[in-house]
Amino acid sequence: MNQHTLDRHGLRILVCASTGSALSSMSAAWEHNATWVAFPVSRLADGFFQLSTRIAGDVIQKFVNHSLGIAIVGDISAWLAGSKPLQDFVYEANRGNTVLFVGDLDELDRRLGALAR
Repeated sequence: MNQHTLDRHGLRILVCASTGSALSSMSAAWEHNATWVAFPVSRLADGFFQLSTRIAGDVIQKFVNHSLGIAIVGDISAWLAGSKPLQDFVYEANRGNTVLFVGDLDELDRRLGALAR
């Protein structure tokens, strides 16, 4: 998948390619005036979903500190099945308005539409 932008519900979303760094995605988001960045699950190392590594928290904090929403897009059921802390983290993240874990871009569109109301 190539990097591209989507305009939905008055928001610009940078949909990231399957490879690249989080910092390059931040730069691209600013370049394209995006307020949200959508990362495909395939782009993330397994360590991202092991909360003890602190990778997820560090990456998400960078985006939130720079006023960028972050969406993790794809099936994470295998990681959720093996980790109650990750289940709780995803549940709490999805209750807010800056970090979303969604199955696909259609779900992201629906969730952002609900946030825009």
